[in-house]
Amino acid sequence: MNMKCRRILGMAMATVLALTCVTGCSTAPKEYPSEDITILIPRGAGGGTDTSARGLIEFAKDKLPKGVQFLPTNKPEGSGVACMIEGANADPDGYTLTMLIVEAAMLPHVGRMDATVEDFKGICAPIADPAALIVPANAPYNTLEKFIEYAKEHPGEIQVANPGIGGIMHMAAVNVEETCDVEFVHVPYPDGTGACIAALVGGHVDATFGTPGTALSQVEAGTLKILGVMDSTRCELFPDVPTFKEAIGLDFEMRAWAVLSAPKDIPDDVYEKLVTIFKETMEDPAYQEYTMKQGIVPSTIVGEEADQMMKADNEVYAELMQLVADQMD
Repeated sequence: MNMKCRRILGMAMATVLALTCVTGCSTAPKEYPSEDITILIPRGAGGGTDTSARGLIEFAKDKLPKGVQFLPTNKPEGSGVACMIEGANADPDGYTLTMLIVEAAMLPHVGRMDATVEDFKGICAPIADPAALIVPANAPYNTLEKFIEYAKEHPGEIQVANPGIGGIMHMAAVNVEETCDVEFVHVPYPDGTGACIAALVGGHVDATFGTPGTALSQVEAGTLKILGVMDSTRCELFPDVPTFKEAIGLDFEMRAWAVLSAPKDIPDDVYEKLVTIFKETMEDPAYQEYTMKQGIVPSTIVGEEADQMMKADNEVYAELMQLVADQMD
């Protein structure tokens, strides 16, 4: 082979190698995460779900690569149903996560939501608090027992706010009606628990059910009071407030959780990276101190435990939701 042929052959091989390198480099998968991560929040600003979501990602942001950030997006319309459906249908690539709320384990059982918890994989639960009965500080009852007595004497007069018909807090009120033989007027505020608390403080309603921490600042300010919590034990934030079982013998536990979740087909390696990020975040003493100040009892429910919690509740509510099915027709 003469020198000219060798030169041409060498140039051809170099070109092939260069193209191979360029092609290989351009198609090599990027390490997750390499772009911003959207967090869908199915509640409005100011409520427990929004506060827990934003606090969680604020403390987790330093665990992301430089240039990557979390993008929280509130979509409370329609009690958050459309938001959760959007999250279920998102690409399972880890770049769209949803702060799934307990209603995702409830509404599908009465035909009010086309997605279910089975369409998601839970990553962590920054909040899993019991329902509590909250009333104005100047209400004419200071105990849960007196509240029930008043409700019996004034059927259909007490207006109870809730974040959405068929949701966990509406269902808590319905269970009190069913168990104690009383009648409330149910007033929905689709923007979330924060809107319910605002309505209560403003005198537009007489009571609401919410997690204890959602009323922490108002209780401390002396404008609201909590009469009881629906749990087996008293709330760490309000140790002087009795459980419903202690006060009136109602042995019923109801908890409102929010589980940061991904579409069910998320790759295992991406899922594990997210679990690691949020496990470290939730174990951070600074984060736990923050949640207590926000009125949220610190949670360490992460990974498969979070996923199993919401799916176990899904089975429970398959039966319990029939209590409110008639009110949703």
